[in-house]
Amino acid sequence: MSTSDVVFGFGAPSGIDDLPALLRSVRQADRDGLDLFSVSDHPYFGERLDAYAALGFLLGRTERISGFVNVTNLPTRPAPMLARTVTSLSALAGGRVVLGMGAGGLWDRIADMGVPRQSPGDAVDAFEEAIVLVRKLSGGGPPVTHRGRHYQVTGIAPAPVPAPPVWTGSNGPKSLAATGRVADGWIPGHAADWLSERYRTSRPIIDEAAAAVGRDPREIRTIYNFPGRVTDRPLPATRDPDGRWLGGSVEQWVEELTGAVLEHGASGFMLFAADHGTPDPTTLARWGQEIAPAVREAVAAEAGARREK
Repeated sequence: MSTSDVVFGFGAPSGIDDLPALLRSVRQADRDGLDLFSVSDHPYFGERLDAYAALGFLLGRTERISGFVNVTNLPTRPAPMLARTVTSLSALAGGRVVLGMGAGGLWDRIADMGVPRQSPGDAVDAFEEAIVLVRKLSGGGPPVTHRGRHYQVTGIAPAPVPAPPVWTGSNGPKSLAATGRVADGWIPGHAADWLSERYRTSRPIIDEAAAAVGRDPREIRTIYNFPGRVTDRPLPATRDPDGRWLGGSVEQWVEELTGAVLEHGASGFMLFAADHGTPDPTTLARWGQEIAPAVREAVAAEAGARREK
């Protein structure tokens, strides 16, 4: 998965009772040429599959598609062990892993797991430090001793496997700035897209923080969790009065997403159903077989035309 390619994926079900549908949908997406699937990480819900157990199982049953946890519940998965998990998965699956990272959201339930409650500021500090430490414990080299505010390791040998790309689900200003300093991609929260106020006010924080540490902000992808319906006929309006995407025909999706890439710098799209759930098999097939290839073709044609000018 090239850092410059536009990627297409979908959110997969993660309930224990959903396992047959989960396997069918991910294998279908693999056959159809989609780039990614994602599973959510809510370890305090007993009816859910463990996100990383599911990820390993699904990567072992597929050939080309990459997977990630959208996003890792970091407070319940300490960074040194998370580093071992993702580098092992990367080695086992030929690099088909992205590390989705979050500072933690449902703190009442996280605390119910026996994890000490953190203030919002401390949670973000731990989040940034964790990304740094995962990278230190990846890619080979001498043993690592790290004395941070939230993590301490002594003489731990890094895995010989490079760290996966890190995409965050940052929302607040402090977390967004951390994304700019240390992450490779950003997934805007609350299914915000490129026309939303959330995006317009948040992305500049990432870019400014990246530039402040000498990074090129363009290297940080924006990947959208994007719910909507795929309809047989064009809709009279593809967005609601508040500007949120509703969906439309294949042609309307292709026009919208191509514009998002060419005019707004979008780097990828994770399809969810209109109710923010898992796409049904027919919708997923149209996403992988019709919409994604058409957007890729349109973007490539425009890029070729620009190079010729």
